[in-house]
Amino acid sequence: MKRLKLNSKQLRRQLPPKDFLPGDFYRTPVVLVLDNIQDTYNIGSFFRLADALGIGKIYLGGRTVTPPNPKIHRASVGLWQWVEWEHYLDTLKLVKELKKKGYFIAAIEQSSTSIPYRKFKPRFPLALILGHETQGVNPKVLKIADAVVEIPLFGVNRSLNVLVAASVVGYQVVSFWQERKKVGDS
Repeated sequence: MKRLKLNSKQLRRQLPPKDFLPGDFYRTPVVLVLDNIQDTYNIGSFFRLADALGIGKIYLGGRTVTPPNPKIHRASVGLWQWVEWEHYLDTLKLVKELKKKGYFIAAIEQSSTSIPYRKFKPRFPLALILGHETQGVNPKVLKIADAVVEIPLFGVNRSLNVLVAASVVGYQVVSFWQERKKVGDS
């Protein structure tokens, strides 16, 4: 694992070294699947979150805007060039492919079958599915998910920003992975 720490200003101006591979840095066995996320600032921020958590890859699904894009670059502080990503037009097809590869599929969404995120026991490799800012995760994708996870809310508002929800659940999942890894290393 390489030790390279850059601040936001450096990241915005510095491209990864020519011999850089996303796998050069520590990564968890977790991927993010963004299902029709529309806000470019959200998308850019997902790259920052993925880097912070050591997420293995981001899949941009459906009509999600992809890099290079000036707003994504600005919000990601250039991290879209450091975090591995791929675009799929059909999110449902992508999720089916990930399932075939052995990924446990967990959608972050409110539904009649969702469980509170603190009770979620992730299995790895794990794909976290996040949906459109207004419409949520595609119902066809929800149907094939192994788990649907939600963050209980206590105010008037029914939902959180998709990036905030990903951050809360993502940190919980990565912490679970870290603890499991420590136990396995003992």
